Amino acid sequence: MDSGKVEHIFEPFYNKDSRILILGTMPSPKSRELGFYYGHPRNRFWMIMADLLEGELPETVNQKKLLLTRNHIALWDVLASCEIKGADDSSIKKPIANDMDVILGAADIKEVFTTGTKATDLYKKLCYPKCKVASTGLPSTSPANCACSYDKLMIAYSKILDFLK
Repeated sequence: MDSGKVEHIFEPFYNKDSRILILGTMPSPKSRELGFYYGHPRNRFWMIMADLLEGELPETVNQKKLLLTRNHIALWDVLASCEIKGADDSSIKKPIANDMDVILGAADIKEVFTTGTKATDLYKKLCYPKCKVASTGLPSTSPANCACSYDKLMIAYSKILDFLK
């Protein structure tokens, strides 16, 4: 599969009451197809969120948005565009960052979390110098990160709860 330029095609999800911002790298082909974040059926993000927040597993985009809104969580991605092979973050070239001030200027974000090593590295390199808001790295919930068990993900992602009280 050749690298192709990908543009981020959907808006950040947030409102003025958002307290944490969770950032991935770039929506996967499946997420772009569905029009919302973490759309691959084997991605563990929504299961982790439902378990941490003691809610039902959201299945529709509207249910996902409701879970996020009720819990003051904003979602977006570090990148506005890049060249990438499928969903392989390690293949990213020519990354262009999103403007984090879109959310940071509109909501009282207490903490920024990045999901996966690549998102964390790109945020530090491309976003932090401009916005001056540090991030906390979390492991990727992608099915490609099979080395990280569900239990380890739950422990890592439980850090978000400290900022939602």
